Amino acid sequence: MFEFCSDPSALGDLHWMACYLTTGKHIAFYWSFGTVLLLLAVTAPAALAFGFAGAMASRARIAPVRWIGTAYTSMVRGVPDIIFFLFVPIALDQLFEWLRHKTICPDWDQPVRQGNDFVVCAAAKLPQSSAPQWIHESYGFALAVLAFAIVFGAFAANVLSGAMKAVPRAQMETAEAYGMTHGQAFWRIMVPQMWVYALPGLSNLWQILVKATPLLFLLGVEDIVYWARELGGSKTSTFAYPHPDWRIWYFLALLVFYLLLTSVSERVFARLARRLSHGQATAAGEKLRKAAA
Repeated sequence: MFEFCSDPSALGDLHWMACYLTTGKHIAFYWSFGTVLLLLAVTAPAALAFGFAGAMASRARIAPVRWIGTAYTSMVRGVPDIIFFLFVPIALDQLFEWLRHKTICPDWDQPVRQGNDFVVCAAAKLPQSSAPQWIHESYGFALAVLAFAIVFGAFAANVLSGAMKAVPRAQMETAEAYGMTHGQAFWRIMVPQMWVYALPGLSNLWQILVKATPLLFLLGVEDIVYWARELGGSKTSTFAYPHPDWRIWYFLALLVFYLLLTSVSERVFARLARRLSHGQATAAGEKLRKAAA
């Protein structure tokens, strides 16, 4: 905060706005944009890993593994996202606390389920009440990442499974005829080629993931939506910088942020699609060959 901000009531319009936009809450608002970008940076590869594992499981030759993969993709895709976003963090939190409870407090003689309450010993609580605030925030953020990864991993599994089926079967048979094992043919022939077929679906999934980031607000994480609502609401005389209802301006800033993010994403995926299409027997690959001729 600037030195001249000690008495907000004596400031002119420009100085008042400069002081208002540099308060501690506004700094937290600016940092929350980084929280959203960090969520995307961590969740995207995690969801892709879940999706790849689910796609491989759904194609497994072992029936129980195939059933698990099919059940994972079908169950998550068939249930509204908001239910999973609210259920998974609570379920994971209670699971982690229950495991710690069994390890740390083996002599506990009371049930953990007491009516509607879930009660474990104090030492098993996650995080501990004495832990710093950043530990609490990091723990909530990690649970949110797991929830996003599980949900979007199921959608990614469906996309990757379809991409695997799009690779011509004749190429796999030819590789095996040349002496490759099924695993070698999978990793050397199918996996490198499937990405060009998966990219359109994965790009759409990325855009959906971007639009789903405001759900962090529902999971208790202080994201950009939380701060836009808090800072944009009308203030009373008890606040140092009272103002009318400015939520439209804060949410307009979020609108511009998300439009810029999706625009950049579209450009990145377009360049990636051109790169992956080189030498591929697809419509995009044929178009590139004709353009180079």
